[in-house]
Amino acid sequence: MQKRIGSLLLLVSCLAYATAARAGILYKNGPVNGICDIESCQGDAWLINYGNSITNSFSVAGNSTITGIDFAIWTTSGESLASVDWSIGTSSFGSNLGSGIASGANLSQTLLFVNQYGYDINLVSISRLNIDVTSGNTYWVTLDNASGVPNGAPVYWDENNGPSQVYQTNEGSIPSESFNIVGSSGSTPEPSSIFLFGSGIVGVADVLRRKLWKSD
Repeated sequence: MQKRIGSLLLLVSCLAYATAARAGILYKNGPVNGICDIESCQGDAWLINYGNSITNSFSVAGNSTITGIDFAIWTTSGESLASVDWSIGTSSFGSNLGSGIASGANLSQTLLFVNQYGYDINLVSISRLNIDVTSGNTYWVTLDNASGVPNGAPVYWDENNGPSQVYQTNEGSIPSESFNIVGSSGSTPEPSSIFLFGSGIVGVADVLRRKLWKSD
């Protein structure tokens, strides 16, 4: 029984130490806007379908692993996002670090509110990414080929005039959009370090077990 307890403690301690890297938002490009300032609403959100791609720059404070992207979209009433192409690279519109189509299990969305012109403002999350990035570099996240359902209507990426540098394929330089880069920061412990840490926990547990045994 004591051996099983020691083995369990070793496993728990190793898992805790291996996941010690802090998870959360690695880069935040400002809040969701979702409000129209002009009659057409076109000035406060930008198309990411019908052949339009948008790329936003970002950076991270430390060596990190990107696991997801959060962003806000505008759709007509009742529309939702079925899929969207994403890519991350070291240059505008670049995809050298990773790319894919977000849909199904790695794409979720939540309706935040309906703006004054009847557009649904949705928060979208892309998950299950695994991209390593380092501090001191500029990276770019690109979205395009968004598929709105059920009617295939336009999908707009919410504009919030954040700090990012941004380009759209058909417009050139534009104001930046609302998005977060999500992941974990900090280095991953080496296996030898994990073993030593876990062995130390087991050693402490063994001492406590012996003391408890003698006191019985």
